[in-house]
Amino acid sequence: MSKYHQPVMLKECIEGLAINPDGVYVDVTFGGGGHSKAILEQLSEKGKLYAFDQDADAKQEAKEIDHPGFYLIRANFRYLKKYLKMYGVSKVDGILADLGISSHQIDTPERGFSTRFDAYLDMRMSESIEVTAQDVVNEYSESELHKILGMYGELKNAKTVASTIVRARQDAAINTVEELKSAVKRHAPRGREFKFFAQVFQALRIEVNEEIQVLEVMLEQAAEVLKPQGRLVVMSYHSLEDRPVKNYIQKGRFRGEAEKDMFGNVLKPLRAINRKIITAQEEEIALNNRARSAKLRIAEKLF
Repeated sequence: MSKYHQPVMLKECIEGLAINPDGVYVDVTFGGGGHSKAILEQLSEKGKLYAFDQDADAKQEAKEIDHPGFYLIRANFRYLKKYLKMYGVSKVDGILADLGISSHQIDTPERGFSTRFDAYLDMRMSESIEVTAQDVVNEYSESELHKILGMYGELKNAKTVASTIVRARQDAAINTVEELKSAVKRHAPRGREFKFFAQVFQALRIEVNEEIQVLEVMLEQAAEVLKPQGRLVVMSYHSLEDRPVKNYIQKGRFRGEAEKDMFGNVLKPLRAINRKIITAQEEEIALNNRARSAKLRIAEKLF
């Protein structure tokens, strides 16, 4: 597979889509094209695949694909309906989403996603995004930092870390990965420093890219554009991503209790295909550690 990104649970994802060779499909997270190529292998020349990716680097990977029904859309998947409409598509047979950050993005030092390399605190998945992680670290109030570190980083000491960042930036702006790590490292639990830094960086990345809000928008649009019995296949890598996916499939909403009709039936557009979360086999985890945290959910459009 592509060095750009090793797709996780590829076989399970493709099986989950229950592909019709002449159907219309969407890969909202093209990345290195691993999932897209596998979908295209099962499509006839009449079949179509619309792949979304806001990362400029994905364009190079798409050059390897010569299927007549393949289209790369250089946009965030929050604009799913808008761009499908531009291509004259109102309904599709299946949608695939491989959430989170790609291996390529993590392994490109200058992107500032990784705690392993020193670089400018960028963390934008697209150059069109105006706010960088450096902006968040240096301009957000202490209460705002506390909120995102607790909510998106799930740090138990989020308030203390936020306060430390604010004090540190008063002496000098925090512009790089190492400057941020240096500012907060004393709050990392001994022996768990790597996880601590990963949580801090996750919080900043999710905030910069509005990942949870964008995911919710996409899920609602996906339910609208899927044909009856069309499939939605979503793979997430942490509970913050999985929770809205689970709630929307089960309850038709992201928060609160499900709405029901007069007979007590839950009003929702999707039906879960897999009762339990699908996880990677040990053999795959041994080859690709990223698969360890992957959670796969498959749903079908009801009507």
